[in-house]
Amino acid sequence: MKQEKRRGLGRGLSALMADVEPAANETGEGTRRADRFVPVERIFPNPDQPRRQFTQDALQELANSIAEKGVIQPLIVRPRGDDGYEIVAGERRWRASQMAQLHEVPVIVREFTDTEVLEVAIIENIQRADLNPVEEAMGFRQLMDRFGHTQEKLAKALGKSRSHIANLLRLLTLPDEVREMLQKGEISAGHARALVTCEDAVTLAKRVVAHGLSVRETEKLAKQGVTPPEATTPTTSFLSEPKGKDADTRALEGDLSAQLGLKVSVEHKAGTEGGKLVLNYTSLEQLDDLCRRLGSD
Repeated sequence: MKQEKRRGLGRGLSALMADVEPAANETGEGTRRADRFVPVERIFPNPDQPRRQFTQDALQELANSIAEKGVIQPLIVRPRGDDGYEIVAGERRWRASQMAQLHEVPVIVREFTDTEVLEVAIIENIQRADLNPVEEAMGFRQLMDRFGHTQEKLAKALGKSRSHIANLLRLLTLPDEVREMLQKGEISAGHARALVTCEDAVTLAKRVVAHGLSVRETEKLAKQGVTPPEATTPTTSFLSEPKGKDADTRALEGDLSAQLGLKVSVEHKAGTEGGKLVLNYTSLEQLDDLCRRLGSD
């Protein structure tokens, strides 16, 4: 009896990457041959698509390219019903193709499970170059929480360093207001990383924007746990030698924060081997998730 060939998760994360990577590139390099052409009205979007925002200008630009050159990279789909297909990867191309008034698009058909569809959709979004740091971090967190992938496994499969993934995951521990500033481009990822262990990240982030502080200045202020007065400008008066926790402790806090998705504070009692580990949550959803991780009912 011929053994059924398993796909996706059955072959590991790298196997899923092999399906997604060609489709993530819309420039024409590494084009893969389509299995068939399917009318656009027989293709349906994935209701669990992690990406909810599609910029109209970017879609129109892609539509103009498709109108001139066609759909270079096929969509990845799976069968849906008797004669329909659900998008696994390539919803932007499908939407832009309709704007370009195409009647059919090239597709690659795969027999993915519901779980595999979600995993591939997340991977495709992570591989896109236009994700902001927070969106990319949320993609990593979903892969870890939903599918049990480790930072090491993600780094190897996605061709990124483990430190890159860990640093992005730390951004998710920031207050919502700070993450929104990062998404809008008001502060950089470097600024945001410096704010992760800050007691009052929101206040310092506002000072960073108001005074145009550099990443290094922000790092010094975050270590001191102080912020400059509103009326002052960045000077050495508030950039003196930092006090407080040592670099190893702050690094440990950052690693734990990245793993748990919560802000973590390590408070070691000087001269002893004891101390406190404080986990901070900002919503009941985060608390429920922590309880689930700890195996609590």
